[in-house]
Amino acid sequence: MTHDDDRTGGTALSRCVACSAQTFADEHWGRAPRLTRAADLGSDFTDLLDAAAVDELVSERGLRTPFLRMAKEGTVLAPATFTRGGGAGAAIADQVADDKVLAAIADGSTLVLQGLHRTWPPLVDFGARLADELGHPIQINSYVTPPQNQGFAPHYDVHDVFVLQVSGRKHWTIHRPVVDDPLDNQPFDGFKAEIAERVKDEPLIDTVLEPGDALYLPRGTIHSAQALGETSIHLTIGVHPLTRYQLVRFLLDAVQDDPALRASLPMGTDLADPDVLAPHLAATVDALRSALGDVPGGRIAERVGTNLMQRTRPEAIGPLAQLAAIDALTADTPLRRRAALRVRLVPGDERLTMTLLDRTVDLPAATADAVKVVVSGQVFTPADLPGLDPDEQLTLSRRMLREGVLVPA
Repeated sequence: MTHDDDRTGGTALSRCVACSAQTFADEHWGRAPRLTRAADLGSDFTDLLDAAAVDELVSERGLRTPFLRMAKEGTVLAPATFTRGGGAGAAIADQVADDKVLAAIADGSTLVLQGLHRTWPPLVDFGARLADELGHPIQINSYVTPPQNQGFAPHYDVHDVFVLQVSGRKHWTIHRPVVDDPLDNQPFDGFKAEIAERVKDEPLIDTVLEPGDALYLPRGTIHSAQALGETSIHLTIGVHPLTRYQLVRFLLDAVQDDPALRASLPMGTDLADPDVLAPHLAATVDALRSALGDVPGGRIAERVGTNLMQRTRPEAIGPLAQLAAIDALTADTPLRRRAALRVRLVPGDERLTMTLLDRTVDLPAATADAVKVVVSGQVFTPADLPGLDPDEQLTLSRRMLREGVLVPA
């Protein structure tokens, strides 16, 4: 599958919701669930995953934990119940055992294939494009549930979720959150009693997902699902949003340079006494308020960029294909930035520094205008690069292909 718009002729997000990106952002993102029927999406999801793909992943790809897990009636099974060593030349002990998976599914267990944005080519590509469009990191799992079974009890996730029903039917029940916008350190395990009470209320959505249907759930939305008369396969796309709380953490890191906020509290007093602590707390709040006003926005933006760079999986590239593209490059070869690749540019008087995940690329300052085209995300040819002569255009394009910044369009 290529980076070009998929068989629906639309974006990756349009595979998940039948509305414009702006409407989704304004009315649903982080706010409210959205149910979309197959008829409105215009395509099913079998190009992304199907039953044959599940069988191939389980029987031929040598998956290891944690790239899969299994659960039954809300309880996660021990890995030894569905894994074993791979035999001669592959004696790693936690590889998936297809016969054990068969027995577990036949016994009513749900199979969860995790990290498919790293292991299954159509979803590697789809995940990179969706992350590019959303601006937040994603992960993709698949849930394979036998008839009339429920893999997990009512719960919520600490990330947003798109559910894409691949095959079979599944009954979904959706309830309001008991924790709005939960963070990673606020999992549902600590709120089981509250969830048990909430599911007694009238659900927000009570429906059956058919093949090709899609569902969006903001983080914290309580949900449970049960397969009906046939084996159900659905994809769960988890979106891990950058939050305002993370901005707070970045801001606190930035104000550690202020000596007033590094000062030790006094000795010889009971600092656990609210009356003793009160003046020091007030002074700290005043110093914090003052220091926060001096934090440059660019410093926080740099931290945000680094965080997203570390958590976002860029589009996959083939090393041999890249080398072949370098050899075949001409002035008219269409190129584009690698999808979901995070790049930071630091200009200087004589040099331009390009920062990638684990390295920097040093370039002449004269390439600055051309590099802006390189990282824009738009399709271009070497001949389109401004400010460079033809040889320099080809030299920069080859360098960017070798560094994995560009790919053939």
